[in-house]
Amino acid sequence: MSRPFLLGLTGSIGMGKTTTAAMFAEAGLPVWDADAAVHRLYGPGGAAGPAVAALCPAAVGPGGVDRAVLKDWLARTDGGLARLEAAVHPLVAEDRRAFIARAAADGADIVVLDIPLLFETGADAACDATVTVTAPPDVQRTRVLARPGMTEATFDALLARQMPDADKRARADHVIETRTMEGARTAVRALIGRIREAQHA
Repeated sequence: MSRPFLLGLTGSIGMGKTTTAAMFAEAGLPVWDADAAVHRLYGPGGAAGPAVAALCPAAVGPGGVDRAVLKDWLARTDGGLARLEAAVHPLVAEDRRAFIARAAADGADIVVLDIPLLFETGADAACDATVTVTAPPDVQRTRVLARPGMTEATFDALLARQMPDADKRARADHVIETRTMEGARTAVRALIGRIREAQHA
């Protein structure tokens, strides 16, 4: 059984990554969502429960990991984030490996890995190619500020924590512009076609 082609998908907040991931799924490609994986791992009975409980017992209960309690612990614990990541990242990686194995068993030729911090965490090293979604800064700002509870200050703080869009575009093998839905959908289909062509060349 050959391994599927692994396409890493990323993009800054408001750039249309979630929408673009859905377009890859609509085209029939399996999409592994890093955020959803963490949500599962933190949920009731999730694999991350014991690992988090070992660091902060108060953050874990019958409902899984209480993110508010965990966030509070991280805020007052020196080195807490590094310890949490060391405990949880291997579980996320295992979830990803299992997803890829299932997709391969189902005959998938391409698997999309939707990872917000693709470049920041070095996850791009495990990918055969990477794609960054992008939109003009004014479009990005308008999209994000339309979200419930979002403020200019929160948006600016989120941007400051992310790798700049220009850097992501420079590092990516492919770039998809999401200014319009139809333009993005056309670009997704074209990219899938180019990858398949190269695989069969």
